[in-house]
Amino acid sequence: MVPFIFGFLVEFPHDKKYYIPAFISLSFFVILAVLAFFAIQKVNRKQMEKAKKIEDEILKKNRFLH
Repeated sequence: MVPFIFGFLVEFPHDKKYYIPAFISLSFFVILAVLAFFAIQKVNRKQMEKAKKIEDEILKKNRFLH
């Protein structure tokens, strides 16, 4: 029953040239996703360093108060 229902929804083209544009667009978006991932990691690394510096400054001030 289930394969019969999905048989109407999924149809693969017999002419394989239709796969080329799909592969190109898929590759494009995968590359964009990877670049976005590395960009987010780079920004995160900078923010972590900045937070670490602020944390160290606060800890130094607290040591002198006690």
